[in-house]
Amino acid sequence: MAVDHAISDTLMDEVSAWLKQASLRSTDLETVIRGCCERLAATGLPLKRINISLSILHPLYRAMGFTWRRGEGLKVEGYRHVEPGQEKDDMLIKSPYYQLINNGLEHMRRRIDVDCKPEFPIFEDFKKEGITDYLAFFLPFGEDSGQGIVGSWSTDRAGGFNESEIAALLRIQGRLAVATRVAVLSQLAGNMLTTYLGNGAGKRVLSGQIQRGDGETIRAALIMADMRDSTAIAEQAGRQVFIDTLNQFFDAIAVPFSEGGAEILSFLGDGFLAVIPCARHRGPSEIACRQALSAAQNAVARMSQLNEQRKAENLPAVGYGLGLHVGNVMFGNVGLKERLTFSAFGQAVNEVQRLEGLSKKYKTPIIASDEFALYSGGDWNMLGIETLRGTDYDMKVHAPLAGKGTVSDYVPASKGRELTDAERLILLHRDNVVPARRKAS
Repeated sequence: MAVDHAISDTLMDEVSAWLKQASLRSTDLETVIRGCCERLAATGLPLKRINISLSILHPLYRAMGFTWRRGEGLKVEGYRHVEPGQEKDDMLIKSPYYQLINNGLEHMRRRIDVDCKPEFPIFEDFKKEGITDYLAFFLPFGEDSGQGIVGSWSTDRAGGFNESEIAALLRIQGRLAVATRVAVLSQLAGNMLTTYLGNGAGKRVLSGQIQRGDGETIRAALIMADMRDSTAIAEQAGRQVFIDTLNQFFDAIAVPFSEGGAEILSFLGDGFLAVIPCARHRGPSEIACRQALSAAQNAVARMSQLNEQRKAENLPAVGYGLGLHVGNVMFGNVGLKERLTFSAFGQAVNEVQRLEGLSKKYKTPIIASDEFALYSGGDWNMLGIETLRGTDYDMKVHAPLAGKGTVSDYVPASKGRELTDAERLILLHRDNVVPARRKAS
């Protein structure tokens, strides 16, 4: 007896209604795509594999990729921004997605025959998965934005998709595109805030601390870092070399603090201010200061690795200083009504800045206050007694005698990873398709 593979319109309407509600609730992107995939499979559609990729507005990520497989669930990847010159890839030009968007097609269907030479190299992998039918689609979010959703539906059923199943998938694509677009826009504010303000400050702003003057007084271990002779590097080497050097410096020195629990509040030209908030008791202060010291020792080791690398490339060493302190700071919004910043202020911030400056005088990379040295423990060398500018009292200053703790190797961002296929695809689309559309218009 013949099997009726007609898909239920009622069940597909339920999937569409769920996507509509997800849009209204501003559901996060991963939940939208996972929920859609699982609900489509639950309707009886013979789906083996679903792939969804989105070009998105994000300071760190160019695209997000989602691959669902029956029985395996959803795999999520973030494809980071990359440097010019890394985009082109012959295999990507031979991919079905590239052919789809490069030719301005909304859909592309291919039957995958195990006995025939595949049209696209990736179909060899699909053969191994038993996939028999492949339906790709591209839905741009705007004519010239370079952003959109590209994806594919695949089945391993003998005979592939039937007409009612294809019609159902085409209907759901539009609703899915709307839901993902809303999810991307909802996450954009959070992405921007956490990238540019830091995770903690970004969450405070999103929670409602948005008025000028909003904030609080907190206790924290404070870190101030600064690159030496940056003006000379900028004048002698030029803008691009200086920017590259500055990014190398931040990759080496700031990552240990970011990964070690510190909140980097702001990058101040060629330096940064970071805090590790803690409660107003000895125990929490000790934990925060030990975290800061461990990260500082890691940063010194990574800077040594960076300068060894620069020496091998006949580049000058990068000088720097680190100031460590602990105290109470005001943490909140200041600025103009139309232009605010979220940062830390107060006497302790001024003091950690002065401490960092003393690293020049004492020719040592780390300078800490007496209070920080007391809370952090370890072995310290008292360098002297200083009256910091802007204060009227003396402060003992110290340098650690020996570095301790785990040290992570410095790996330049531009050399630490290869591009994924999805990254190259998005870049090919950006560089070839969008300019061509603008020229045509």
